[in-house]
Amino acid sequence: MDAAKEEFLRDFGEHYGYPNGPKSVDQIRATEFKRLQLQDLVYLDHAGATLYSDLQMESVFNDLTTNLYANPHSQSDSSSATLDIVKNARQQVLDYCNASPKEYKCIFTSGATAALKLVGEAFPWSCNSSFMYTMENHNSVLGIREYALGQGAAAIAVDIEGELHPEISGETITTKISPHQVQRRKVAGSLKEEPTGDVYNLFAFPSECNFSGLRFDLDLVKIIKEDSSKILGISSVCHGQWMVLIDAAKGCATMPPDLSKYPADFVAISFYKLFGYPTGLGALIVRNDAAKLLKKTYFSGGTVSASIADIDFIKRREGIEELFEDGTVSFLSIVSIRHGFKILNSLTVSAISRHIASLALYTRKMLLAMRHGNGSSVCILYGHHNSMKLCHEMGPIISFNLKRPDGSWYGYREVEKLASLSGIQLRTGCFCNPGACAKYLGLSHLDLISNTEAGHVCWDDLDIINGKPVGAVRISFGYMSTYEDVKKFVDFVASSFMSPQIHIDHGNQMKGLDKGFVDTGYYLKSITIYPIKSCGGFSASSWPLSNNGLTHDREWILKSLTGEILTQKKVPEMGFISTFIDLSQGMLFVESPRCEERLQIRLESDVYGVIEEIELYGQRYEVYSYDNETNSWFSEAIGKTCSLLRYSSFDQDFMLNKIKGAATCRDPKNKLNFANEAQFLLVSEESVSDLNRRLSSEGHIWKSDASQCK
Repeated sequence: MDAAKEEFLRDFGEHYGYPNGPKSVDQIRATEFKRLQLQDLVYLDHAGATLYSDLQMESVFNDLTTNLYANPHSQSDSSSATLDIVKNARQQVLDYCNASPKEYKCIFTSGATAALKLVGEAFPWSCNSSFMYTMENHNSVLGIREYALGQGAAAIAVDIEGELHPEISGETITTKISPHQVQRRKVAGSLKEEPTGDVYNLFAFPSECNFSGLRFDLDLVKIIKEDSSKILGISSVCHGQWMVLIDAAKGCATMPPDLSKYPADFVAISFYKLFGYPTGLGALIVRNDAAKLLKKTYFSGGTVSASIADIDFIKRREGIEELFEDGTVSFLSIVSIRHGFKILNSLTVSAISRHIASLALYTRKMLLAMRHGNGSSVCILYGHHNSMKLCHEMGPIISFNLKRPDGSWYGYREVEKLASLSGIQLRTGCFCNPGACAKYLGLSHLDLISNTEAGHVCWDDLDIINGKPVGAVRISFGYMSTYEDVKKFVDFVASSFMSPQIHIDHGNQMKGLDKGFVDTGYYLKSITIYPIKSCGGFSASSWPLSNNGLTHDREWILKSLTGEILTQKKVPEMGFISTFIDLSQGMLFVESPRCEERLQIRLESDVYGVIEEIELYGQRYEVYSYDNETNSWFSEAIGKTCSLLRYSSFDQDFMLNKIKGAATCRDPKNKLNFANEAQFLLVSEESVSDLNRRLSSEGHIWKSDASQCK
């Protein structure tokens, strides 16, 4: 055991690894998650979806192959047996949140989002109602706002803070709720008036923020329900009865809400975030008295006792579960959750929480301690990370961004791509939590709107806009995560993004480029250009640059008759097509062993002139097409009917030369041609040599060079 792990165990050994459990975490990983070791992967996206275990899936498979389960709406023996198991599954869900069946019911849904949607569409909104929600909320909660505003209700986002008050008997913390502006829509027939009947309001918050990992104090439930007039401080929205919704999709995995202590009206949960399988199944735990207030409009099979087809007559079922579960429930998935709960119960939720907390606290400590050679911080963490004690304040999520020694930001997509190459699976972006993202990243309304107008959307590659990150890197832990996972991740960050020392040399800079650069001791030996994506390239001693990268690099692509963009992965014959560009002649030359004649394409005038749009890597491109003769040549070269397309952007050139030294060229308006990820790919000679050694050891004769590595 290395010294670092020994130190970790001295600090966290009491909580790490299930010391009093039926299996240690190392035994769990070795026997139930062999696929991680076989693929040499570190999985750190448990907030997105945790992993199912081999033992769990074996139990599910044995269950489904040895028992006969049938539609619980039928009357057969198999259907009745299935119905009993569904009822038992409801009780398991209630038990998990310590909810009495006398006070609560479990409604199965297609996921946590469907549970939240059910509340939004069935809640008794009126023009005097209010929907209040914390800024740190998932889009699936924010979507409830549409139902509220559509019925003329008010919607208010709030920040939750704790205020410290020194008292004679000691310090006390009170909850402060700071509202943002009140949102309303003009809805016909919904002018606000004095309440004439019962008014119902809804307050929504997550048990754990899926962006930062911040855990909200569940005392909020009692505060809102019992003392709302004092705490909310907005006279215009304090009328009526307040009901509370907890989005526990993330927090339930390590700290399910105890509904006997915190009597929320609605709780949404997701099973694949608890134990990985099944997906497409969630639940809404609802208080009985709250369920009676919900207004159901649609009816379906299973939700009515009787209906008549040709007149307006229905008799709805009285049972809460039956009334709100449209159609046949996903009974095979429901049957499967007991095997997931068995895993959690064998370890106990409290032990899982302590185990995961030890890993999260240690990782935060290591990331916060990282410094560049000039003393500046490498890692900026989001959330409250001052406490290094095992407490309930932070969950097993760590959200952060990385900085260079000069204070500029590394793009989170760059971090994600490098992590993937290192076998580390994590997540980046805003995680469908726009309020928390804007709050922690300091993005104003103007920033958010201008970013959207600039084309930024969820899941794209625009990670830095106007010098600011528009998202973050997130890692999260599960019950099977280990110290070794953490070590590999921390080592990855340190080796990839931490600069031990900085040397600035102003005597070797290239004319017209940025002043100053980091002298790494590396220099550019050769330049390879690939005009047609996935076809052979050619080398040059110097080559002009454009805003798209190397001029004419990956500027052409081949498209099949069905519209599919062709690459060597699916059409290996493309690797035999060689290319060369003569800038003095303004000509692209293309050769193939399958074609007798060399194809010549003029850089300026050979396009056919028809502009069309294609989509590649989630981006829209305008492209030019070519004539039938050109397309026939390529179809013969690859043995498949295809057409040649060219990106329609042409930009001013800059010159890049081979030079023993270093150079940088930055342009904030850079656009990509048909590159997978970036304008430039740097390959070290050692990497090429290593590839050749591996090929030789495996009996391959083919030798690679830099021009064949793209």
